Amino acid sequence: MTETLSEHLLGPGKATDATALSYLTYLTGQSVEFIRTTEPEQLSQASTSSLLPVQSLSKKSHRHVVESAANHSSLRRMLPLLAKRTGELAYTVPKLDQEAELFSAMVGKASESRIIAERKKALRLLQNGERLVDVMELPQILNSAVVSNPVSYSSSLDLYAHVRRLASLYPSSPLVASVMDEANSAIRRMAVDLIATLQTPNLKLASSLRTAGWLKRIVPELVNNVQIEESLPAIFLVCRLSTLIATLDALEPLKQLADEEGIRNVKSSQAWSGGQHTERYLKRFIEVFREHSFVMVSVSKSVDASFSQPASSTAGLIHPLPTVLASFPLHLVGLLMNTLQTYLPAIKDQASRESIMTQVLYCAGSLGRLGADFGMFLSALGMTEWIELVKRHRLLAGRLESVIGDHRTSQATST
Repeated sequence: MTETLSEHLLGPGKATDATALSYLTYLTGQSVEFIRTTEPEQLSQASTSSLLPVQSLSKKSHRHVVESAANHSSLRRMLPLLAKRTGELAYTVPKLDQEAELFSAMVGKASESRIIAERKKALRLLQNGERLVDVMELPQILNSAVVSNPVSYSSSLDLYAHVRRLASLYPSSPLVASVMDEANSAIRRMAVDLIATLQTPNLKLASSLRTAGWLKRIVPELVNNVQIEESLPAIFLVCRLSTLIATLDALEPLKQLADEEGIRNVKSSQAWSGGQHTERYLKRFIEVFREHSFVMVSVSKSVDASFSQPASSTAGLIHPLPTVLASFPLHLVGLLMNTLQTYLPAIKDQASRESIMTQVLYCAGSLGRLGADFGMFLSALGMTEWIELVKRHRLLAGRLESVIGDHRTSQATST
């Protein structure tokens, strides 16, 4: 009975469904009336109960179902592409492995490989980046120190010495060589400023020694094979001499009047009784000469002493080397003597001549205290009043010393 219903419902030759057979077996056990009345209602209720969850599920998940269906439809296209890419990867991996082995062999057997050297160089540059920036900023700092204030000159020289040490440590470095060139330019500018300082009119001893000390540190670095003990005192004297000459050149208006007066004296056929402009020029000339020459020689002796060699370095010499200062006073005296020879003959008034000669005497005495007395030169030039003037001053000086000695003796006796 059950097989007959199965063949009737499913058709002949179709496979028998287990669920259908189970349901048919269930029907055969029921009455006809139950099948006609109750079974359709139960089937309707069961259908409704199954439909409601399906509808609820489709409402909640229809989007995911559609996307899933779309993704599954794309698999037809993606799976062949994946297969192609997989084949390419399977073909490329052996070549990649071969290249990796080749690179490993190349690097491993040559430690000084160009690639490795370049990478090490780049790594060192990265690690020392801040130091390199500091080195590159050295010229700018040095320039700022040089132009800011003379007080910072010592710091500038210390910084310059640091740059020179770097240059000696890294002689083949283009960066250090560039920094060294800029530092040399800054120090040359500083040397020019120091030499200009030596030419200032009212240069004091402390400033002179300080400036000369700075030049003592600079000159050997800028000029090779130079004897600093001889060159710097000579530079100092040249600077001071140029200042003296510039100051004397400022007397040019008085000098022109004196020259014009001398021309009138030559052309005059009568006895000459003038010479006022010449007297003014000579007095002012001697005054400037006396002030500058005394300061120049005294400060030069101090500067020369600061550069003198130690005793041990000259112990083996039979005669010590002469200094520039030994012959410089002769040049100064020659400058004064030429002026006196030119303009003093134009002054005929005896009192005026004695006044000028007294100025010259004081000037000779000032330089005489420094070992540069030129009084004998004046007597050798035939200035007879000079000899008489010297005698009178020596007589007055002797009397003054006698009076001072008697005064001291009387004070000692009274005490």
